[in-house]
Amino acid sequence: MSHEEDLIDYSDEEIQPTEAPANGTAGAAKGLAADDAAGDKKGSYVGIHSTGFRDFLLKDELIRAITDCGFEHPSEVQQTTIPQAILGNDVLCQAKSGLGKTAVFVLATLQQLDEKPEAGVATVLVMCHTRELAYQIKNEYNRFAKFLPDIKVGVFYGGTPIQEDIRILKDKETHPHIIVGTPGRINALVRDKVLRLSNLKHFVLDECDKMLDQNDMRNDVQTIFRATPAHKQVMMFSATLSEEIKLTCKKFMQSPLEIYIDNEKKLTLHGLQQYYMKLEEREKNRKLNDLLDTLEFNQVIIFVRSTQRCTELDKLLRECNFPSTAVHSGIGQEERIKRYKEFKDFQTRICVSTDIFGRGIDVERINVAINYDMPDKADSYLHRVGRAGRFGTKGLSISFVSNPDDETVLKEIEKRFEVELPEFPAEGVDASTYMDN
Repeated sequence: MSHEEDLIDYSDEEIQPTEAPANGTAGAAKGLAADDAAGDKKGSYVGIHSTGFRDFLLKDELIRAITDCGFEHPSEVQQTTIPQAILGNDVLCQAKSGLGKTAVFVLATLQQLDEKPEAGVATVLVMCHTRELAYQIKNEYNRFAKFLPDIKVGVFYGGTPIQEDIRILKDKETHPHIIVGTPGRINALVRDKVLRLSNLKHFVLDECDKMLDQNDMRNDVQTIFRATPAHKQVMMFSATLSEEIKLTCKKFMQSPLEIYIDNEKKLTLHGLQQYYMKLEEREKNRKLNDLLDTLEFNQVIIFVRSTQRCTELDKLLRECNFPSTAVHSGIGQEERIKRYKEFKDFQTRICVSTDIFGRGIDVERINVAINYDMPDKADSYLHRVGRAGRFGTKGLSISFVSNPDDETVLKEIEKRFEVELPEFPAEGVDASTYMDN
């Protein structure tokens, strides 16, 4: 029954995505761009500007949960997308990191679920590319479904005993109505006929480009998709979508509403200050020490390029009495989730990570992101620095540039997003510009 050996960990540097062509502005014209919001396109939601979540006519239980979470006004992507998503339309949505895309599909699917759904039947499937993100999405569902006690949410990913997943799915009383997971484990459960998707109504991919870019993950997604009914709502979300990936996404959909928030080329991470520092590789540790001593921060995330460097840098920081933790794919799944949870719960303030934390992970208190090692692509840069200065907050990012390859990536970032990254000022940066009061 178990196909544990077939499961792949899609994390970190093992993933080598093919370079996607840079998007132009043409894509936004086909769908709903932010600039269209004041327009009057037939058959679309545009033109309505909600001032609060109540305007979406959501269930009272969802409004209570939203209020409990402290949210007052929807972000632009929520305002534009939720009214269409709750009607059951297929959605292809691109919006920058930190704008609340997760809440769009969480609220839209919860709104459409029966308040007392049938036991033992899954009607919502959400997949993403890393275990940490799956764990986070499950928590978002629990947060917004807190006043819908009959709705069960389950999360399934590799690195944990598949027998436990089988036990949960075999029992009608514990079988989730909402399934969150990574493609490898979900495919194994579907293949073994433990998870049945014949009654599925909503199929969601978060960070869809990351999954559809990779042959192994895309094959899993396609196999799972074929196990679902022909008629269902399909929603896909990401911060970066190349024209090529958009075409792939649309093959899964029926006349999707395309929503592109902000001009694709502009790096508009509002409230985030971005700088680079030119230095030799041997100078990185001392400079990082200096920055951690002088910068004010709630929490800081430091990105490196490999699991080995992650382990070594975390050890060095702890030897220098900095409260650090490390997260990468070389750590066992249970320990990884434990460390992620401790960081999210503010028990640790410094996290050294590979790109496993580069996408989708939302830790509200991060206000400084440091690229100790430059990413290999411009899109990876966007996802990394987007960890700081999330929706409605200030933030600071600093990238170490130590060789010609780093300089090339820096130029690509500036060209790709039509932004100029200045050198970090010798006198430093005023803390009030990147620290929320």
